[in-house]
This record gives sequence, C-alpha cells and structure tokens, in this order.
Amino acid sequence: MILAAALAYRRGLKHIITGVCETDFSGYPDCRDDTIKALQVAVNLGTDAKFVIHTPLMWIDKAQTWSLAENLGGNSLVQIIRHDTHTCYRGVRTHLHDWGFGCGECPACQLRERGWRTYCDGYGAAA
Repeated sequence: MILAAALAYRRGLKHIITGVCETDFSGYPDCRDDTIKALQVAVNLGTDAKFVIHTPLMWIDKAQTWSLAENLGGNSLVQIIRHDTHTCYRGVRTHLHDWGFGCGECPACQLRERGWRTYCDGYGAAA
C-alpha cells in the first residue's frame, strides 16, 4: 500500500484501489477494513495529502468477486484474472489450476478455489 501511495503521490493521483477482502478473511490482518482505514490515515499524515483508498471487494466473497469480474469484462476478464493474477501465500506459479496459479494448499489458494467452485456452480459460465 505504501508503494502505491508513493507512486500516486508522485503522479498527483488521489485515489488508490486495492483488492483486499475482509469477508474471506484467512488469518491475515492486512485484509481487514480497519487496517485499510488506518493505512489511509497514516498515508495521508505521512504525505500531507488527501488520498482515498477504495476497497471494492471488501464485503463480497470470492464467488461474488469472480461474478463481478464476469459482469465487468466477460469471460475475457475472468481468464485474465485466472492467468495473470496471484493469490498464493507461498508464491507458487508452477501449476495453473481451474481457479488460477497457486500451491492449492495455503489458506489463500483454498479460499480462491472454493470461491471459484461456487462461482462455477451458481453464478457464471466460467472456464
């Protein structure tokens, strides 16, 4: 977040968007709404600027996130997310699962896979 704020500051931007989600909280406190609010205060104090940190995924689960991607950009965006984003806490990018790259065992991979399965079963057309 600090790197994003530094870049935004240099470019004269006032809005920062992050994809954190408290709904699927997997044990990492940096995903909580309170943490993001505190970061916004700290960044604004540290830069003497007025940034707004947006968290459009904060209150939706992973299945709803996949559905949102499909609604915004169709299957093309869903496939970009599968192939070009990364969730795995272990940094594994050697195996492409239906839901994207990852180890398949860490909490982030398990949440993403569970959300993908729910999305495929009830929300959208998917892969």
